[in-house]
This record gives sequence, C-alpha cells and structure tokens, in this order.
Amino acid sequence: MNDARRSLVHHPDFRRLWTGDALGQLGAQLTYLALPVFAVKHLEATEWQMGALTAAETAAFLVIGLPAGAWVDRMRKRRVLIFSDLVRAAVLAVVVVAAFTDHATMPLLIVAGLVISAASVFFDVAHQSYVPGLVGMEHIVEGNSKLQATQSVAQVAAPAIGGALLRVVTAPALIAVNVVTYLVSAFAVARIRHREEPPSPESRRPLRTEIAEGMRFVVHQPLLRRIVACTGLSNFGSAITNAVFVIFALRTLGLSTAAFGTAMSASAIGGLLGAVSADRFARWIGEARVIPISALACVPAVALTPLAGHAGLPTQTLIIVGGFTLSFCVVVYNVAQVSFRQRVCPPALLGRMNASVRFIVWGCMPIGGLLGGWLGTHLGIEPTLWIAVGVTGAATLPVLLGPFLGMRDLPGAPDEAPDDEAPSAPDDGAPDETTVAAASTAPAEAPRTSPVD
Repeated sequence: MNDARRSLVHHPDFRRLWTGDALGQLGAQLTYLALPVFAVKHLEATEWQMGALTAAETAAFLVIGLPAGAWVDRMRKRRVLIFSDLVRAAVLAVVVVAAFTDHATMPLLIVAGLVISAASVFFDVAHQSYVPGLVGMEHIVEGNSKLQATQSVAQVAAPAIGGALLRVVTAPALIAVNVVTYLVSAFAVARIRHREEPPSPESRRPLRTEIAEGMRFVVHQPLLRRIVACTGLSNFGSAITNAVFVIFALRTLGLSTAAFGTAMSASAIGGLLGAVSADRFARWIGEARVIPISALACVPAVALTPLAGHAGLPTQTLIIVGGFTLSFCVVVYNVAQVSFRQRVCPPALLGRMNASVRFIVWGCMPIGGLLGGWLGTHLGIEPTLWIAVGVTGAATLPVLLGPFLGMRDLPGAPDEAPDDEAPSAPDDGAPDETTVAAASTAPAEAPRTSPVD
C-alpha cells in the first residue's frame, strides 16, 4: 500500500506518541478529580484553600499560556513530552507518599497543582506541534484528528473512570494511579525512534510579533469575539463553582466518597452522549443556533447544584441530572464553536489563534477559583454557587444578543464550500473523528464545567 494512503495506525512511532498522549491526557483529567476530593476528604480544606487549589490547577494557562507555543517551537518536542510526563509523575508521587505517611498539607497540594499546571501546558502544546515532523504533511490531518479525538474522549470519560474508582479506592490511591499513567506515557514517547532537529534560530521572529498576530485575529473576528466572550465568562463561573463544589457535595450534602464517585460517573455519561450526537443535533437545529441554545441550557443545569441543598429535594439525583445536562450541553457547544474556529481561521494562524483563545477563556479560571474561595469563606457555599449561576446566565448574553439565533449555518460551513470541493460525508448516525475531536471540555471536573476550549 502507498505510504501516503496508509493509516497512521500502522506507523510505529505515531502509535507510541498516540499511546503516550492518551495516557497523559487520562492522567491529567484524573488529577483534576482526585486532588480536590483528597483535599476535602482527607485534609479538611477550607473554602479559601479550595479556591487556591482550583486557581493553581489552571494558573499556567494565564501565566505562560501565550508564550508556551513559541517556546516549544524552539525545543525538541519529544524531550518536552517526556520531561512534562516525568515532572507530573514526580510531583504526584510526592503527594502520594505524603498522603500515606500523614504528611500531606494543603500548601503541598497547591504547589503540586501549580507545577502540574505548567507541565500540562507544555505537554499539550508539544504533542500538537510534534505531529507534522513525525508523520509528514500528508498525514497531518489524520494525526491531529486521532490525537484530538483521544484528548476529547479522555476529558469526557475520565470523570466516569475516576468516579468508578473512587467507589472502591481512596483518593490517594487514585492519585497513585495517575503516577503510573504518566510514567507509562513517558516510556511510550521515549521509545519513539524519530529524531527531530529544532528550527534554526535565524528563522525565529520576535515572540511579541507572533503572539500579537493570533490575538489580533481573535479580537477582530466578530462572531469569534462573541463566542470567546461567552466561553470566558462561562469558565469564570465554572471556576467559582469548582472552588466550592467538592466541599458542597462531600461536606454540606454529606455524600460519601462512593456516592460522589457515582454522581461523577453518571454525569459524565452526558458528555459521552453529547460527543456522539452533537453533529446530528447541530444539523437539526442549525450550527449557528446551537451555540446560544446550548449555552442557555447550561444555566438551569448549573442551578440544580445549589437546589440540591434544600431539604425535601433528591440530593444525589439533582447533582446527577445537573451534571449530565451540563456535560451534554458543553460538548454540543464545543463541537459547533471549535469547528467554526478551525474553518474560519487561516491555517498559518491556527496555532496562535488557539493559544490566544485558550489564554482568554482558560486564563480567567484561576481568577474565578480565587474569587470562589473568597466568596465561599465570606458569604457561604450556597450563595457562592448562586453567584456562579448568575455568571453563567450573563455569559449567554454575547451569543443570545448576537446574530446567531437568526442564522442557521456559520461561515465556512460544508454546504457553503465551492463546488469543486469534496461533499460532506452522509449522516450515518455515528460521529467522525473531527466531531469527537471538537468535543473538548474544561480541564477541571468535567461534569461541573461550562462551555470551554
């Protein structure tokens, strides 16, 4: 078979990268679930401490999110991937040892969150940038599709896996599982035989120039600007919720770790259902309309969490229904808006555009986490959750008041393609890799997220 047409499944080095990436992404998502549970259940963390931990887990996106891409482009990607995995494994190993010897503290967890956040930023950027040189330009679309699909599956499946494990193991044991996933990931990537040469220093442009081009595109594209505003505000509200949610579930509602794990597992099913039905849903309602509709549907889903604290209401059921609905809406929203971003942006700007978007929509999360911790300390947990509901509602305004509801298709949709382009595949009821790849969720407890990416 012609190598240009041969699937990357048969490419040994790509399989190693794919394996390492899958395990790295799974470990990252399990970490976002395990650390907060450990903090609340074993360290009796306060609201402010949980806010600081939430901020630490996402701080790197704000601090180094923009320049990380340019820095990685000047390094050997394979080394960046291995080093990032080993750093995350080492940090979590310290946490595990401290936990089992009764020496774990909240400052230790916060520092661990900061270091893991920075390593994760470099890992994510490096694995996306490594594909062209590894597989060649003729396979770049297939390679990126497979890696992005794997990342998305990890983001929606990890809460289910972590929730199931929390029913039978403690949070420190789950963190130990994360250590193993990172080590195996590093081993898989280390077995890649391809050797890359870093770009010549003479080809570099000023870092500020490259960053500015991506940010300028995001700010000047009218529809994208509204989507980013919606996503950023939603993530801000999500971070406020995440700062106090685990305390609310385990301490205020009195759920056991096993019951909490069950709720996370059931909630994650919504994200998986969204991944397999988002394309059909967008075709039925319209790709443009599905963005404000799914964003609006997140509001009552988020409101079910504080409602669960009222006597007479089925506590665990409300948490599950809210998480299921929210996960479904997040994925449907992301399939539409990420696909639009990929189509509307010139290929040469894709990396910098995505870095700019992530800087805005993820960079607000550490601020929201700190605010959530402060509000939980001074106002109480339930009022903080209602404030997050209000922020989520306000986040819908940029897309509700824009032109989306009056449109069916977004610019660059497949039916707008020139006649000489290949037609879109028939609807066979199953998502393709591109659909699943767009279904990415927040780097936090996935059932409690708002539209993000």
